[in-house]
Amino acid sequence: METPNLPAIRALRPAWNEGRIVGQKRPLKPKHVWAIRVRLELAGNHRDLALFNLAIDSKLRGCDLVKMKVVDVMASGLIKERASVLQSKTQKPVRFEISDGIRASLARWMREPLMVGSEYLWPGRFHERLHISTRQ
Repeated sequence: METPNLPAIRALRPAWNEGRIVGQKRPLKPKHVWAIRVRLELAGNHRDLALFNLAIDSKLRGCDLVKMKVVDVMASGLIKERASVLQSKTQKPVRFEISDGIRASLARWMREPLMVGSEYLWPGRFHERLHISTRQ
């Protein structure tokens, strides 16, 4: 018995990615990085400025950045010149240099009242969360 060739049935709904830009985002250009830094400085947002500066210069993954502890960047009351973090994905240590600008922004963040007695460098806003999430 022969089956007739029927036309293919197509869904009438549009594709999920129609009109969207998908794939990897382009890297930030230096002028965009400086524009973000200036806006964060003008807003007086010490946490976000320190987080952004450390993220750009350390090139750590977001999950490793939010899990950083105060002892990773601070020793005997001073910000270290170099820090070492164990990556959660590869379990390999990553060493990076902390420049003067980052040390200044981290020092301003450490003086904030929210940081008193905090174990994590980026503490969460709620008591059940020890550190901020990658989506916050």
